[in-house]
Parts: sequence; C-alpha cells; structure tokens
Amino acid sequence: MKGMPQMPGNMAGMMKQVQKMQKEMTAAQKEIDEQEFVGKSADDLVVVTFNGKHEVTDIKIDPKVIDPEDPDMLQDLLIMAINEGEKSIAETTEKKLGKYAKGL
Repeated sequence: MKGMPQMPGNMAGMMKQVQKMQKEMTAAQKEIDEQEFVGKSADDLVVVTFNGKHEVTDIKIDPKVIDPEDPDMLQDLLIMAINEGEKSIAETTEKKLGKYAKGL
C-alpha cells in the first residue's frame, strides 16, 4: 500500500505469530469455559459441578448429611467440594494457558 510504512520482515513475522497465539489462547479459553469441573467432599457426600467460568451448575448433597442439628458439617462439606472444584479449574487453566505466559 502506498504511503503506508512497511514493517521490517522480522516485525511482520512477529505480528503474525502474536495473532496466531491470540487465536490459540482464545480457543483454549473457550474450551476451558465449556468444560465441566467437579469438586467432591469426603466420601462424595457433596458434589459440586462448575463450568470453566467458575459458575456452579449443579450441587448434589447426600441426604444423610442434611442434619438440622449439625449445619456446620454440611457447610464444611460444601466448602471442601467447592474448593476442590476451583482448584481443578485453576490447574486446568494453568496447564492450557500457562504456556502462553511463560514468554511474556
């Protein structure tokens, strides 16, 4: 194009590489967002399902842990399951997207 400064060959190649990396990162993030993650408490008494956007999509609670006299136990099991699910999302995100951050 006339009047447009031309980028040196190395710079143009680098820009193509950056654009390719952006597309790969976007695709990887979309894959994570659509993936299902599950966090479980001890003995699977509480199971919490997330999508990759950290949104809870389902909770299953074993009826035997619903004790009106002991709400702390159910709360602890929920915390355990939620934390496990969040950890799974973080590990998967690091595994799939962490490689892009290493060069920056």
